[in-house]
Amino acid sequence: MHYQLGIDTGGTYTDAVLVDADRKVVAKNKSLTTAFDLTVGIGNAIAALPAEHLQSVNLVALSTTLSTNSVVEGRGAPVCVLLPGYNAAQVEKSGLGEIIEREQVVLLQGGHSAIGAEQAPLDLDAAREAILAQQERVSAFAVSAMFGTRNSAHELALRDLVIELTGKPVACGHELASSLGAPRRALTAALNARMILYIQELITSVEAILARRSIHAPLMIVKGDGSLVNAETALLQPVATVLSGPAASVIGACALSGRRDAVVVDIGGTTTDIAIVTDGQPELCADGARIGDWQPMVEAIRVFSIGLGGDSEVRFRAGMTISRRRVVPMSLLAHQYPDVVPLLERQFAAAPSPRNNRFALRLQQNEVLLRQLGGAEREAWARLQDGPVEMDALADANRAMMRAIARLERLGLAIYSGFTPSDATHVLGMSDHWNRHAAEFGARIWARQMRHLYGCGNWTPGDAVAPSQEVFDLVVREISAKLVEAGLNQHGRLADSQARNLTRLLTDIVLGRGDTEAGAAGASRPLFEIDFAPGYPLVAVGGPAADYFPEVARLLDMELVLPKDADTANAIGAVMGAVVQMAHVTVTQPEFGTFLLFHRDRPQRFESLAAALDRARELAISEADSMARAAGAASVETRLRQDDNHVKHDIDGELFVSATVTAIATGRPATLVA
Repeated sequence: MHYQLGIDTGGTYTDAVLVDADRKVVAKNKSLTTAFDLTVGIGNAIAALPAEHLQSVNLVALSTTLSTNSVVEGRGAPVCVLLPGYNAAQVEKSGLGEIIEREQVVLLQGGHSAIGAEQAPLDLDAAREAILAQQERVSAFAVSAMFGTRNSAHELALRDLVIELTGKPVACGHELASSLGAPRRALTAALNARMILYIQELITSVEAILARRSIHAPLMIVKGDGSLVNAETALLQPVATVLSGPAASVIGACALSGRRDAVVVDIGGTTTDIAIVTDGQPELCADGARIGDWQPMVEAIRVFSIGLGGDSEVRFRAGMTISRRRVVPMSLLAHQYPDVVPLLERQFAAAPSPRNNRFALRLQQNEVLLRQLGGAEREAWARLQDGPVEMDALADANRAMMRAIARLERLGLAIYSGFTPSDATHVLGMSDHWNRHAAEFGARIWARQMRHLYGCGNWTPGDAVAPSQEVFDLVVREISAKLVEAGLNQHGRLADSQARNLTRLLTDIVLGRGDTEAGAAGASRPLFEIDFAPGYPLVAVGGPAADYFPEVARLLDMELVLPKDADTANAIGAVMGAVVQMAHVTVTQPEFGTFLLFHRDRPQRFESLAAALDRARELAISEADSMARAAGAASVETRLRQDDNHVKHDIDGELFVSATVTAIATGRPATLVA
């Protein structure tokens, strides 16, 4: 009997499951994710599984929400982006300035035209100077050249130069996206480079644990489209894993529920991810999935991912809001560090402060960032080694260190604690896995902050239940509204602002159906009613799913399915995918009777469309097959898809403009075939 081991590493928990040949769960375990050293949490999750079964594992599949979380929270390793042929307006449009320091975005002479002709020679001297200047300040480089998808010569030259000078990883735009759209391709390359360190650390950690336990099975990673690639391929394109966890949860939710039509919602510590499944197939978005405020060019399951989870900070911003910033819940902090409980009691006995409930801890160790720390930050980093630091006490004793810790938090090296929805469910008795006493004090302290510092709320002093119930109700309403918004975005026909405006209106209508005032004497009956997702049950997975979704389903009048093993759906879905790789080749007619084929760094010219398309099919099939085998597939089946673009001309009739030939190669991982 052989088994497959599925692992999911999330922001809060790491899950491990063993699945037999019939895809039945035979064992599972959850352990807290240890971001500072991932091997600890992964090792703990695997340690509780039956040792005799682990020796018979012939495939290990890994999914993660760490990439998704880093995008939603705006975190990532420092990178340098090299942009041949770009101008300042395109950089501004890309949004790179919001995630990367200005001096690390380098505009270079170079780039190509829409037909692959060199617009200007690549300025290798300026590139060399920029690379050497940034090599000690960044973990990786990203390269995106103007029309790099039509001619990748400049991107390849810069990649070779970076490797020659620094040996550091390089993400190239043409390898990540085949579509035109320079600003988004530059952003995609930058996000990819920012994630390389995360994925390297995760894969290295898993490989170390597997070696320690003498598990020699191949290691596969879930991509955002739900397919699998081996670890080597994932390291080259980590941005493809940006929706790894959500994709695995959709596959796992469908398998566990047995439903072919469903709205799948996965709630974790940092994000809530929504996907629509019709006739057993999750919808894909070729133009890139939306993740928080970003939409990189990554073909993935169409997931609406929002920064709302059990560990989201509840804070004041023109009223009570759920922030997308993840913090350590007070209940978890005290569960790991019981000594903070008397400090919370002391805070509650003193006057309210905006720093109440705020402790700082180390989050991750990034050697590149640590080398750049100033003296005050290095001292603060050393201080955090001893455990959580109470920021309220530090404000009185050492304000310089308090500011230094704040800078560590902005860099992603440290994390704060705070009052969260997870604390609220502990207070309300829905959860009991962490420290309820600390959650209650956290609720009382937070409620007092909201009332006395911000004038929000009118709860009875010392009451932990009422404010926790209000937080719970806010989370339920936010999730319900996001489900409505995901429905409006299903077909991509509305701009974001339109969808948000309609969401507010429709949410009020949908959630207001049961309002008592609608049935009050003299009140007019509504002229129309709205049913949300008729025929689609709500399939909810993730650790906190059983807490929130019964009420969400009631408000939206949906059937609720909470499958068995829903808390480990990501890890289960990880082992159920296949290897899928796609290769795209584009043919255009820039002038009548001339056909150009774009593939890698050398456009090819043809005098007939038939010859160009035949060659495009050959190249696409060959490349997709090679990619699938390199990604870990044993035997490969390949199918072709062709998307044509024609225009109608008054004189010449229908004219061919362009075509994209796509080869899709599919295969099971090698060990499953054997």
